Amino acid sequence: MASVFLISPASCSGLRAHMIMRAGAGSLLARRLREPLGVPLGEVYTFLSGLYFRGKLAYARAFASRPEHVLVITPTAGLRSPDTPVTLDVLQGFARVDIADGGVRFRRPLLADAKVVAAGLAADDEVILLGSIASSKYVDVLSGVFGPRLKFPIAFVGRGDMSRGGLLLRCVMAGTALDYVPVAGAIRRGARPPKLPPLPRRVVPAGE
Repeated sequence: MASVFLISPASCSGLRAHMIMRAGAGSLLARRLREPLGVPLGEVYTFLSGLYFRGKLAYARAFASRPEHVLVITPTAGLRSPDTPVTLDVLQGFARVDIADGGVRFRRPLLADAKVVAAGLAADDEVILLGSIASSKYVDVLSGVFGPRLKFPIAFVGRGDMSRGGLLLRCVMAGTALDYVPVAGAIRRGARPPKLPPLPRRVVPAGE
């Protein structure tokens, strides 16, 4: 059985996005976005979202059956590899689309790419959504394509974004995957679980 991971996007309209998209931005990431080669989508989204996206991406890469089974939801370009180059123009296009309203610019490419993924799945393969299922912004489109094969980590219920990111990083460190349940019929909201213990600090050897 293969596992395909779909990672929800980071916000392209918040403070961190403004830091790299504003005119005159001089950080290394901002400068790279303005170059023809751009920056990998996963790197950009990790900067925009911090711990949450970093945890989702690390977890997906650790437990996906193959590298090409890690895909990121985008506002205008459907499903893309986290290694896809992104330039400032592309990021600005992302920022102009509010995926929460489920507009055609978001739904059409997502639906088309989801159908391509579904066509390549074996009967017992599963599709794991690493993102919020409390709203319908991704779930309606993806459920219509994948049906009961669309699943999510049950441990996400009741957790905020930071807690989810921390949980996923702990799973990667432990080499232990979470339990998944079908999105269809699942309880999408619940009580907040106990606070996670701090992540262990990395000890830097002398001279490193």
